Amino acid sequence: MKLLQVPTVNLEERIKEELEENPALEYGEEAGEDEFKEQDEFESPAEEDEFEPDGSENEYDNIDISEYVSDSDDDVADYKLRDDNYPDPDESNKTIPIRVETSFHEHLLSQLGMLELDDHQNAIAEHIIGSIDDDGYLRREVSSMVDDLSFSQNIDTTEEEIHTLIKKIQDFDPAGVCATDLKECLLLQLKRKSQDDEGVHNAYLILENYFDEFTKKHYEKIQKALSLTDEGLKEAITQIIKLTPKPGGNFATLNKAESYVLPDFFILNNAGKLELTLNSRNAPDLRISGGYREMLKEYDRGDKKDKRQKEAVLFIKQKIDAAKWFIDAIKQRQHTLLSTMESIMDYQREFFLTGDETTMKPMILKDIADRTQLDISTVSRVANSKYVQTEFGTFKLKFFFSESLSTDSGEEVSTREVKKILSDLIEAENKRKPLSDENLTKMLQDKGYNIARRTVAKYREQLNIPVARLRKEL
Repeated sequence: MKLLQVPTVNLEERIKEELEENPALEYGEEAGEDEFKEQDEFESPAEEDEFEPDGSENEYDNIDISEYVSDSDDDVADYKLRDDNYPDPDESNKTIPIRVETSFHEHLLSQLGMLELDDHQNAIAEHIIGSIDDDGYLRREVSSMVDDLSFSQNIDTTEEEIHTLIKKIQDFDPAGVCATDLKECLLLQLKRKSQDDEGVHNAYLILENYFDEFTKKHYEKIQKALSLTDEGLKEAITQIIKLTPKPGGNFATLNKAESYVLPDFFILNNAGKLELTLNSRNAPDLRISGGYREMLKEYDRGDKKDKRQKEAVLFIKQKIDAAKWFIDAIKQRQHTLLSTMESIMDYQREFFLTGDETTMKPMILKDIADRTQLDISTVSRVANSKYVQTEFGTFKLKFFFSESLSTDSGEEVSTREVKKILSDLIEAENKRKPLSDENLTKMLQDKGYNIARRTVAKYREQLNIPVARLRKEL
């Protein structure tokens, strides 16, 4: 179960840990050469050997080496041909690119040197920068920073001194940094633009005096208060829309494993026939070390079986057992992934052929669990952590699961289908006169979907679509 939850992008690291801990486990000769092997190409010599020894020392008085050794393997053991003291000639000529990153706080600290500050002020400024959130806002109370500096660094300061340094830091790049709220952040960005520009000037007045009205899109009130023409109001709002609400967003660092998606499955539409393949990283070519098999052969050929030799063979056996267990666990993981994805692909075949979300059928975890004879919790683990790449995009498996909704004819349809139609209706609406939830409900009911207004509102919120008033455009 633990291996099943490991994402493909992290599986290699987990295998590497096992290889380091267990010398009896190693990669096959062809491991890693073909990045997109199919499932049937994953073979391991170790899978032919099945044994259930109890691991006791007495067992080795009459040990049967054939249980561990494949006599058909006539190749010279890898360990005899390998020299670990020298790197592979092919590897030595490779240049490994190194990604260099500058964090948001490092970027701010680098600008601190441009200010003429003494050691006392510099220490306070560093503390202020350290208190700035990753999105660029200073949400820490100034009074709290005074206390922090006093207790943690024994620096006496005042709120006035901190406010003065905050004003200096607000001149740093990116514009809008070190603001306490969204309004101040946007105003700081507008201050750096030419106030001679009428659009910029009006935008500044709107944010300074009518920020609440702007966020609620009460444009008529703003236009009347500032005596603006329709064109003037539109230009001012265009200037505001161009601003950045999160000045530190471009510098936010992500976990390396979360910065990109590595698909676990690939589905190809081959002339109407769906072909499913598993990412080859989920099917590594692992095997029992040839060196360890050779050690057991040497033991079998030896005449004298003293206690030290028995202990050595016991150690070898334990490592081989552990290696076989890990190989079986990886194969079981591979089988579970493929079995689950094949069932999902068959269940939602129309979507994988057309890419049309309205063709998706209602599907819950139990539907797939019944088809695969797996536990619901196992299917849930796969659905929550794995991705599939199709010609229509890359999707998390959880995307294909949805509840059902009844139509007027009594047919059950996926809520995903209803959300897609709802999204299309809102996208096609007249933005000058957006559709209310009541109108959207009527339109869906006219299409045959038996749905209540509160359900439409819930689906709209799940799609992160605001209410009609906030969707209005000039």
